[in-house]
Amino acid sequence: MREQLRLMLADPTAEPALVGPRTAAIALILLERAADLDVLLIERATRDGDPWSGHMALPGGHAETTDADLGRTAERETLEEVGIDLSFAGERLGRLSDLTPVRGVPIAVRPYVYLLREPAPLLLSAEVRRALWVPIGPLQSGARRATHTFVRGGERMDFPAWDIDGSIVWGLTYRVLDELFRRFIGVSEPEPGALDNSRQSR
Repeated sequence: MREQLRLMLADPTAEPALVGPRTAAIALILLERAADLDVLLIERATRDGDPWSGHMALPGGHAETTDADLGRTAERETLEEVGIDLSFAGERLGRLSDLTPVRGVPIAVRPYVYLLREPAPLLLSAEVRRALWVPIGPLQSGARRATHTFVRGGERMDFPAWDIDGSIVWGLTYRVLDELFRRFIGVSEPEPGALDNSRQSR
């Protein structure tokens, strides 16, 4: 799986600048277990003023001027939030498509994919309520498929999601994982009438 991931994410071109009023990076962290992969998801703590308060997410956050690049942003934020030093314990395999939420938050986000060499202990910050390793097989197969309804300005919008024992993964986090599945695992195209995941959310 490691070699397949390297090939899928290989990009010989120079990494372009991420353009936006604010920039951020997130880490999609994978751990190989037998014939499957687990992904690390976090549940953000409930905080006033945080537009993603209480949401299921991937570790990450805003870029700082001291970060050498956005990959370092993802690594620094991961260390701060869950205690994993990706520069030591993980291998940066590449990046996925840049994303821009449309939930009134002016920020551009770049996702990076990492593969851990072995399981790592987690040390959660006050920003993270909990963290869990989730097998990607049931997500990819549709076994945990769900729908998340979001209401804004009186408009009701339904988005594809996954239900992980009552915790809903949707929006930007869903889109990042969905791209990985489509590029690496080969998820088939949505059936006619299926929910449109191309709609930007969160």
